[in-house]
Amino acid sequence: MTTTPYAVPTLAPEPVAPAQTAYLVASGDLRESANTAGWPTQVKLEQVLTDAFAAQGWTLVRANGVDPATAHGFISSQRMGLEVFRSIPPDAPLVVAEAVWQYSHHVLAGLRTHRGPILTAANFAGDWPGLVGLLGLNAGLAKMGRAYSTIWTVDGSDPWFQDGIAAWVATGRIEHDTSHVRDLPALGASAEAELGRALGEQLRRDKAIVGVFDEGCMGMYNAIFDDELLNPTGIYKERLSQSALWAEMQRVPDAEADAVQQWLVDAGMTFRLGTDEATELTRGQLQWQHKMYVAALRIADDFGLDAVGIQYQQGLKNVCPASDLAEGLLNNVQRPPVLSRDGSRELYVGKALPHFNEADEGVAVDALVTNRVWTAMGLDPATTLHDVRWGEELDGQFVWLLEISGSVPASHLPDGYASAEGWRQHPVFFPAGGSTLNGVSKPGEVVWSRVYIADGALHADLGRLTAVELPEVESTRRKVATNPEWPVMHAVMHGITRDQFMARHKANHLCVAYAPDAETADKALVAKAALLDAVGVRVHLCGDVTVE
Repeated sequence: MTTTPYAVPTLAPEPVAPAQTAYLVASGDLRESANTAGWPTQVKLEQVLTDAFAAQGWTLVRANGVDPATAHGFISSQRMGLEVFRSIPPDAPLVVAEAVWQYSHHVLAGLRTHRGPILTAANFAGDWPGLVGLLGLNAGLAKMGRAYSTIWTVDGSDPWFQDGIAAWVATGRIEHDTSHVRDLPALGASAEAELGRALGEQLRRDKAIVGVFDEGCMGMYNAIFDDELLNPTGIYKERLSQSALWAEMQRVPDAEADAVQQWLVDAGMTFRLGTDEATELTRGQLQWQHKMYVAALRIADDFGLDAVGIQYQQGLKNVCPASDLAEGLLNNVQRPPVLSRDGSRELYVGKALPHFNEADEGVAVDALVTNRVWTAMGLDPATTLHDVRWGEELDGQFVWLLEISGSVPASHLPDGYASAEGWRQHPVFFPAGGSTLNGVSKPGEVVWSRVYIADGALHADLGRLTAVELPEVESTRRKVATNPEWPVMHAVMHGITRDQFMARHKANHLCVAYAPDAETADKALVAKAALLDAVGVRVHLCGDVTVE
């Protein structure tokens, strides 16, 4: 043996899993308040999974124990994830269990190099956003090209769930029905297809800029689109710092912020105000939110942005109230006017400035495309994303509850701003508070969509849904079962079951835009599909979609 003067590391042997043993990890939040509050729900999910594996003669081993200091077992940082995965046999079957929102980069490194089969699992429940965390994680796995299986259950008692676990321990795979999906066919010579192709050629030739404040700081690996994939569509990124947004907010006079508040009150919006900064919405919080709205428009004007995305968490959550109210206003055509710094001109007058919530760049592409298509067709271009939060059977059909964690554009509500209420953001997630733009979305015909990365390319899934009006008692029950301070849409997918949607969807977010009737919605979908196809995005139609 030769000697060396160098500090050569000695690598420990890789651990080996016992037979019929799978390992469990749980990616958590960066906010310890959220991890602590969600831990009891996570414990219930893990017990359901443990029992399901035991029924197959398998042992499910938690890869890390409960930390006595935090009183939970979530992986709560990327460094912690590296440490936990060192103890997991790299060829072992691995379960990622999610009953809460999670930051995917906590487990990204471990999942990328893990050699054994991976199963993602969530409880199908409304009170904690496990489904949202699951779909975000699945989208990240799809982006990195890592094979995985996925499963969900209300309480573990359904045979569908039990059969899925049995299949996974036997084969390492769970096969789901995705027969509702088909590739976009060659489009005919309709006016809508012609419009979409022309808009796509314009986008590629003239190009567009989306402004991204603090890219990736919410840990959504799936929401970061590499320039090499994005730029061929004609879309480029202006990478911005949220510290610049905060600095610009300091320059907005109180009187200007107060004018925004008065505009909203005059438009009919109401606010649930209090005096306790820790738990209630205050006028001071609103003033800072209005300053953010003004600052965002001025920065967008500085850089000539076609869309903008404010991350807020984790960057600004400890500095100022939530960005959500500003985001909802930006996405609406009718909104408080904002002048340039010198007062000489109104910014983005008569237009929505598409905002992609949480700086999700898949939503950036989607919102920009929707804005151009809907505007060209003379439709209201107000668009937003929703979390795919939860749903239940009602009168023989599955009704999704789509819910954004802050604000919808007012035109998505039955009476616009007169239907909008400002509620304080929950202290668990938003310590500095701030108002939402809350309400129940109006009934109507909607085009839904998602742009995502898979197989090293940009893809888009498009479909149709109907936003339905539920009895007030039922609508309230559903809101209270989730986060009542957040706006919702009660949605029925066209030709897609609950499990088909869950199996296919490659994102925690889903984008929506209204049309005045079903025929117009179908036409708008065709134009949007044509635009996306023209800029090189691989388009897939989901469910019952009319394409001529």
